[in-house]
Amino acid sequence: MKWVTRSHVHVDRVACPWLISRFVDSNAEFIFVPTSLIAETVERENAIPFDAPDVELGHHDGKCSFESIIEKHGLKDKALLLLAGIVHAADTDSLDSNPVAAGLEAIAVGYSLRFADDVENLDHQFEVYDSLYAWCRLQVAKEVR
Repeated sequence: MKWVTRSHVHVDRVACPWLISRFVDSNAEFIFVPTSLIAETVERENAIPFDAPDVELGHHDGKCSFESIIEKHGLKDKALLLLAGIVHAADTDSLDSNPVAAGLEAIAVGYSLRFADDVENLDHQFEVYDSLYAWCRLQVAKEVR
């Protein structure tokens, strides 16, 4: 399936493709366009829009797009929900609400400065999210003990 969002990726527009490709659609293809071209691209490419204004998989009711995708697809993995809290805090300017969020925001800025191309940026940052998810899994496992 094709998925479309705004160009110039940052926290949520990296976290969402990671989430989609790892938990929703392993064959996902991502398209990045200016906000003004989202609707046209959805129509032309038969793509699912995310993290854009006025779309189902966007910011709603205080939730970021990452959380909207989790909710829409009924994902219940506790480590993923822990990661969602980090992404939310980093993406919604509530860095003080999660001790890991400021680090994720700093990493996102650094990658944006290093890799202007959105696809290349994703290719590099997916490793960050894989590692952060592994850390979240460890935190959840510690709670179970």
